[in-house]
This record gives sequence, C-alpha cells and structure tokens, in this order.
Amino acid sequence: MKSAARAVVIGGGVGGCSILYWLTRLGWDDVVLCERAELTSGSTFHSAGLVGQLRGSLSLTKMMMSSVELYRTLGEEVGLETGWHEVGSLRLASSEERMEELARQAGWAKTFGLPLDLLSAEAAQRLFPPMSTAGVLGAAYLPTDGYIDPSQLTFALAEGARRGGAEIYTNTRVTAIDVDRNRVRGVVTDRGEIYAEIVVDAGGIFAGEIGRLAGVNVPVIPMAHEYLITKPHGVPLDVPTMRDPSLLVYFRGESGGLVMGGYERQPAPWSLDGIPADFNGRLLAEDWPRFEELMEGALVRVPELGDAEVIKLINGPEAFTPDGEFILGPSDVRGFWIAAGFCAHGLAGAGGMGQLLAEWIVEGLPSLDVWEMDSRRFGRHYESREYTLARTTEVYSTYYDVKYPGHERKAGRPLRVSPTYARAQELGAVFGEKSGWERVNWFEPNAVLGNESLRPRGWAGRLWSPAIGAEHVACRTSAALFDETSFAKIEIVGKAAADFLERLCDNKVARDVGAITYTQMLNERGGIECDFTVTRLAENRFRIVTGTAFGRHDQAWIRLHAPEGVQVEDVTSRYACLGLWGPNARAILQPLTTEELTFPYMRARELTVGSVPCLALRVTYVGELGWELYCPVEYGLRLWDTISEVGREHGLVAGGYKAVDSLRLEKGYRVWGSDISPEDTPFEAGLGFAVKLDKGDFIGRDALLAASEPARRLACLVLDDPRSVALGSEPVRVGGEIVGRVTSGGYGYTVERSIAYAYLPAAAVVPTTRVEVEIFGQWIPGAVVEEPLFDPKGERIRA
Repeated sequence: MKSAARAVVIGGGVGGCSILYWLTRLGWDDVVLCERAELTSGSTFHSAGLVGQLRGSLSLTKMMMSSVELYRTLGEEVGLETGWHEVGSLRLASSEERMEELARQAGWAKTFGLPLDLLSAEAAQRLFPPMSTAGVLGAAYLPTDGYIDPSQLTFALAEGARRGGAEIYTNTRVTAIDVDRNRVRGVVTDRGEIYAEIVVDAGGIFAGEIGRLAGVNVPVIPMAHEYLITKPHGVPLDVPTMRDPSLLVYFRGESGGLVMGGYERQPAPWSLDGIPADFNGRLLAEDWPRFEELMEGALVRVPELGDAEVIKLINGPEAFTPDGEFILGPSDVRGFWIAAGFCAHGLAGAGGMGQLLAEWIVEGLPSLDVWEMDSRRFGRHYESREYTLARTTEVYSTYYDVKYPGHERKAGRPLRVSPTYARAQELGAVFGEKSGWERVNWFEPNAVLGNESLRPRGWAGRLWSPAIGAEHVACRTSAALFDETSFAKIEIVGKAAADFLERLCDNKVARDVGAITYTQMLNERGGIECDFTVTRLAENRFRIVTGTAFGRHDQAWIRLHAPEGVQVEDVTSRYACLGLWGPNARAILQPLTTEELTFPYMRARELTVGSVPCLALRVTYVGELGWELYCPVEYGLRLWDTISEVGREHGLVAGGYKAVDSLRLEKGYRVWGSDISPEDTPFEAGLGFAVKLDKGDFIGRDALLAASEPARRLACLVLDDPRSVALGSEPVRVGGEIVGRVTSGGYGYTVERSIAYAYLPAAAVVPTTRVEVEIFGQWIPGAVVEEPLFDPKGERIRA
C-alpha cells in the first residue's frame, strides 16, 4: 500500500469509484481509494438502479445528463458490461395538479433539449403493457432515461480508474483522519498511514462517521428503503421505467419480471446510534408491514403484480439528507471534501457527480452552480441529530409530493426566531422558513387591504394572499416595516482587512468610514460567487450583509482566501435588523432620534431610535427611501414596537418577504442563486456598474478583461397577461426558437405587470423585442423592456 498519494477517496461505492475514475481522466494518476470491505458493499449493491435525468434544478439535471452520456460509452471504453438499459421512463399523472406538474416539467425539459413528450394514458399503457389506466390522466415520457446495474457500473468505473493509474485498497478501513491546523494531512487505516492533502468522504451511509474523524458534520440519515423483485412473468424486456407519484411507487423491468418500490409515508430511519462495524454487503430484514402501503398502490397501477411470485423483498439503508439534495464539495477543514447523501438517486447521478467533484478538486472551481448541493449550505443547527432526523424524515415521506414553488417544510419548526417573532404571531403573520429562521411571508390581516382579483393563475396563485399586494402598495405609498434579522452578517476585522477585501471585491469597498458599497466577489472565471453590501465601520472593520441562505457560502469563500491576521466572524445572531421603507419613512423615524436623517444614500450612521442604540444603513432592496436598522438582538422587540407606534398615524404597515420580492423585481434587484450565479459574469448580469476595473487587481479581473462582449445578457421581460406569472425555469422563445429560461418572476403591484428575468442572446436584449414564455404548456407573449420598471432614475431612494 502506498504511504503517500495526491488524493485519497474513502468509500468504494459507485460515488467513490466515479470520483476516482474522473480524477484519473483529468490527469491525476497518483490517487487511491480505501474501502472498508469490498466494492459496492455499502448501499450501492442493493440500489434499484433507476436513472432519471430531469430534476428540480438546473445543475442537478445537467449532472444527470452527464451521467447518461458516460453510461452510454463506459462499457466499451473499459471492456466491461455496465448493465445500462436506455429504455426510457414514464411518469404518470392521476390528478389535475399532477398534469400541471408534467406540463411544467415538459417546459423545463425543452430548455435542456431533453426529448420529453406528454402522452395519453393509453399511449403510456402501450409502452408499459402491465399498467392499468384507471385514474390516469396522462404521462410524461423521456426516451433517454433508463436503468443500470449498480455493481457492474461500479466495477467498470473502478477498472477505468485503475487503467488511469489509480490504486484501490479493499478491506482497508480508515480509522482516523490526520488534521493539522484545520488542514488535512492524510488518513490512518488498519493497514497503515497514507499522507495526502486531499481526502474525499464518499462513505455513503458511513459518511457521517467518516466526517466526524475530521471534525466535520455530514448530516445524513440512513433510511431503510424497500423494493421487491418478481420472477419473470411475461413483462416485455424493453418496458420503460415507470413512476406513479400519486401512489408513491416506481417500477422497472427485470428479466421479464418487475422491480417495484417506493417512498412510504411512515419511513424507517436506521441505526441512528451508529452503524455496526460488520455491516458490509448486508441487507436488513424484510419489513412487509411497512411495505404494505406501497404494495396497495402498486396493485392499483399494475394489477397483475398480485399474481406474480416474489423472489425477494430488498430492504437496505440509503443515505438521505435534510433537504433531499446531494452533499458535495469542500468542507470547513481544508482538503477534506464530501460526496455523500445521494438520497436513493446515486446511480442516476454518479457519473456526472464524479466528473463535477473531480473538476472542482483539480481546477479549483466546479463547472456548474452547485450551491443547492454545496456541503457548506448546512448551518450549525444541523449538528443536532434531532433536527436533522426530523427534516430528513419529512424529505423521505414527502418524496413524491407535488412541490409547489415556494412550498414550506414543516419539520423541526420553529427553531431560529427573531426577537419580534411573538409580536409577528400576534399580528397574524404567515411564516416561511429559511436556514432554520422563521421569516414572515406576509401578514394575513393585511389581505382585506389587497385585491383578490390579482391572484395569479395556476401554481403561482397557490401560495399567495392579497396581503402581499397590500404590503407592496403600502411600501410604495406610505411605509412598511420588515424584520430582516435573518439576513446573514459577517464582520471582517484586522489591519489587512481593507486590502484583503479590495482583493476579493470587484467594486471599491475600502472607502471612508461609514461608506456602504454594493459589490460582488468573483471567481477566477469572472463568475459571481457572492453578491452583497459591505459597510466600513472603522479603519480595520467591515460588515458584510448577505442573504439569509448564503451566509455559510459567503463565509466559506472569504475564509478560503483570508490571510493570517484577518478575522472573519459570523455575527448574524448578534444583531436584530428591521427595514423601514417608504415615502413616509423619514416622517416616522425622525421624531424618534436626535440625529438629522439627512445623511445620503449608501451611508451608515450610529444613532438612537427611541431608547434603542442602532446602526442605520441607508440602503434598500425595495427601491424606496429608508433604512436598515441594526441593534443588539435584545433590543429588537422594543425597536419594532417603538417604530410601529409612531408609524400608525403615517400609514405604516407590517410587511413580509413576499412583498419584498415583488418590490425588488420592479427595481431589477438581482437574487444570487437564481438571477446571478458563479456561471454568470457581472457584465452578463447587468451589474457592470458595480465593477471597477481601474481600481487595481482583484480575483476575476483578468477574466473580465480577457472576455469579449457578452453573448448573453440578463433581460427584463413583461408578459402581456398580467395574471400569468412565471415562477422560474420556464423556457423563453424569441422568433419561435427557445433561447433561454426564466431566472425569477413575479407580479409587480405598482407597475401592474407580470415580470420575468431571463438570460437571452445579447442581440435580443433590445426593448420591444417580442418574446414568449411557456407557463404550464401555454406560450404567453411578452416583450423585453428597459429596466428598472419603477423609478428608473433612482430618485425615490435618494429623497
């Protein structure tokens, strides 16, 4: 066994072998894999093997498509069978909402070039003869999906890795991970030590245990997943895989018989106190009582299953995560990487996942926007097994539910609450949740001030209230008060803090004390890694305010580059934050402070509001005069009540985040993770005004200078039908050709238009260019318009 390697992968399942394979494909031949038993002996060997490409996010879909591309050629490349069967897939719809879901997926598929077709129930039955059409309204058919043999695929990937120079050590258990000054130095196994500066935790159900060896939390829960296999009984060999989410079940062919499994409502978490050391290549005992719910649903869809002879009921643990997404990428310990939590679709994603992670390791950046899968997205609250278990159990039990955009999970709530939480409850708040924080979506009593006739058509109108429009209008015409305590706050402190931030930011941030700067941090390709404001609080102290969900991501990016002597601290929980905005904001706040509220836009000042010491930032995410008011968290409720009491006579309304989103759309303010991402440059995103190429060197500057004029740009679209509202990811057509997809959309209650943003070819980003956006199967006409739609000169924010 080697004593040193460039990288060590821990875990010999399909994920670990794929990463090893791709590392060698990218030129790293000095790499090893350590497996505690034999290859595939964790969760891989008992996978059902379904491969579906269309997923709920752009990056995950691309990753699945990359997997299929690999599976088509890998067998020939290495001279081994992979068991790939490109038989296609069916997804059935047994209700109107399921049909709407399929229509939305069909539009989504068009933006990838995936050949997804919507079929009648009878056409679906012709493809899958054993199915009953009872209750089926239609189906989606994707001919390029299929299934694969998990063990054959893993052995083929391992063979490809060996041919590339990798070494694989089976029956080699990692017992410790050497970490020195927060950096990996290697692994200790029961056969000796291996020095390495890159260690990848691809441990599957053991990933949490392996992570703890490095002091890293990997929030996965093993869930017992069951499926049965029947003896051959005349099922055609080429039947597509089939999912009936309303009945919670899936099927695929198996040598003339069937494989049938699903996701039951009462799942079974397994071995929470630690996985037995000898649990290798083993299954759990058959659990027919738990499987009964799925069996009942399966018999409705495939009645002949009742007469088929069952060979075996497979019951094996699969690693699930609290949000149902993979856990990929670097951790807070430098050199320790994670590839875990595949949530029972590891076979579908393994090929693309291995490529993505290997590129990330070798090149320093992923080729896709991976924030939804980034290992650093989970906050400290996921160190709680109770919370992680509650969230993961909910993910499993609702696996096949229709997920409406903006749907809220319920498990583990409330957890993190602002000091105004109880008051918001009294005021009739409808809460959402983000990163564990309870956040007000809207205040339902405000609905009487709104207009029910503006309810958007279809799905956009499901998680909606007239209160949203009322809060929006109040912010534009009088004033609204928002609790933004959940916004992530990061402080950068040290003698070198100013120079350090200038190196990371594309705008000039080291200005005079009290200055606020809107900026991005870019990667080496010029893509937008972070998007936030930076306030200079003192010569050597800066505060960053970023989105609630992005604090962990942004801190990780900053810490990755931070030199000795610069402190990076998360101060989110230290301060409450209230946003007061609207034409009457000054009239409300001025009587409460002795300071003159005449300091200009994008400036910060210390002041007292009533009895509460505050830092007032004159910034806005809604496009109105006002301030973000930061105070020590224990003062937060007093601050809310003080402002609310004075504000009553000025028409002040309590507002929620849904109104904020509508307000920001009218102003064209971007959202990182949807409108802008690491794949988009500031010039493509319309943020060139925040880039100072002449300020000196910063990360990404060379890429921006070397780039030609953008071939694509973010465009503002308005739709002809104001009640047809885009939710994100809908295809956009210009001149009959699909040229982009919606990044975000909503209704603007002031401009009274349905607004959408989308990246389009630069030549099409011209006002009056006619476009069409497909919303649930209907092509809605619209046009490109100048942005922002509201207050284009910015006069209101500077009033």
